[in-house]
Amino acid sequence: MTTRDQATEAAPAASRRSKITPERAQEFYDVVLDQLRESGYGSLTMEGVAAQACCSKSTLYRQWKTKPQLVAAALRAGRCGKFFTADTGTLAGDLCAAARNAASQAKPDTVLLQALGHAALQDDELKGALREALIEPELASIDSMVKRAVARGEIAADHPALPYVAAQLFGVMRSRPILEGRDADGDYLVRFVESALVPGLGLASKPSGPTLEGRAT
Repeated sequence: MTTRDQATEAAPAASRRSKITPERAQEFYDVVLDQLRESGYGSLTMEGVAAQACCSKSTLYRQWKTKPQLVAAALRAGRCGKFFTADTGTLAGDLCAAARNAASQAKPDTVLLQALGHAALQDDELKGALREALIEPELASIDSMVKRAVARGEIAADHPALPYVAAQLFGVMRSRPILEGRDADGDYLVRFVESALVPGLGLASKPSGPTLEGRAT
């Protein structure tokens, strides 16, 4: 075999071993999340992702080995939802502002959770990635607002209703489409906070509206 022939064979081999760039990987992740929201986890295939992302199926398998690993990586890539923690000076105001901001992500994240619900229960890696991407940021957002309220002396740290704030706020956000067939928009979530959460915490209600702003976390 000539030197030229050896070089020709080496080039494809080197190409096969080359790493995927972060930008290219993000393209794969975006395709995965789009297909999950559109068709669900059961219909998602490596072949389908490869076709839409214009790559070979073997490229995906070399990098991620299995569908659950690819989905988990897509979730951890950080383009699922943006969560907010408000700082209005009162816990009631913070919760209303956070509720209005969270509503902007309610639909895509609810669809994603529904698409992955059963599969995540059967795969620990998938379950962990789902928590990291969608659940833990929500918990951290609520926790930071509660800690400021406790520091202000606005509410006792051992108030019995505090452990259930996140479950109520984000639970109602994701359950309304199932219970009522409608998205939980900003107005709906703010009314829930003012009518259920705030009284349950024993706080004084504070009027809220679109002018309340939060900051991304």
